[in-house]
Amino acid sequence: MKIAVLTDSTAYLDQNLREKHNIYMIPLSVVFGHDVYQEEVDLTSEQFYQKVRQSESLPTTSQPSIGEFENMYKKLAEEGFNAVISIHLSKKVSGTFQAATSAGKTIEEIDVYTYDSEISTMPQGILALEAAKMAENGQTPENIIAHLDELKKKSRAYFIVDDLSHLQRGGRLSGAQALVGSLLKIKPILHFVAGEIEPFEKIRTRKKAINRILNMLFDDIEQKGVTQVVFIHGNKKSAAVELQQQFSQQYPAIETMISYFGPVIGTHLGEGSIGIAWYTQ
Repeated sequence: MKIAVLTDSTAYLDQNLREKHNIYMIPLSVVFGHDVYQEEVDLTSEQFYQKVRQSESLPTTSQPSIGEFENMYKKLAEEGFNAVISIHLSKKVSGTFQAATSAGKTIEEIDVYTYDSEISTMPQGILALEAAKMAENGQTPENIIAHLDELKKKSRAYFIVDDLSHLQRGGRLSGAQALVGSLLKIKPILHFVAGEIEPFEKIRTRKKAINRILNMLFDDIEQKGVTQVVFIHGNKKSAAVELQQQFSQQYPAIETMISYFGPVIGTHLGEGSIGIAWYTQ
């Protein structure tokens, strides 16, 4: 069986990685007024944050249509694939997964296995990478899905935003929570719980919030063992690189990666956000 792996653009997988592991990507879009841009296709992350700074209002985001998924699945069938593992951002924050699932039900040329990552950004990307590696090794779709389920249980991811108003206006955080955070200058640590963004802990400063996340990471290293750490930034690569370098000096044997919050996720988190994700053994 020849299995394709498809993910959406919010995984923010580097193009070289996608090409190396033959991972297909379907883009989400950001909308500035009447202008629609497909992220990772028409608009880079740097261009997006620049446009946000110049715009009077925040952009909106839109998911791929059912028709776009149908076209993608047909293309994969024409390329000789028998099945596709379609891995997408949490269905609690976007309708992308549902569109993928609806399209899969109408396609007869290829078997479609949609998968809810229950998260987004590089943690979603790592699921796609793992699926692609297993597909290369001849694993069945069922075995791949089972492995992804186990990997999700071993993942932890936390992030901090500089400006809570993005989450509030995007409907991802209540107005009351945003107001309290703004007035008290609180930098809440956020995480995904069952696919939804929820506050984890309220911290008074950005530095203390980052240290709190790092201490949780260090605890997991000592108690469970950690195989991989990802540092994710919202157009502040230097901050992520600094964290990576400090971490690697202390734990040189643990694999690390740098990733980013691109246009669609950046619309909701804002510039300057930082995230740390890791996988336990």
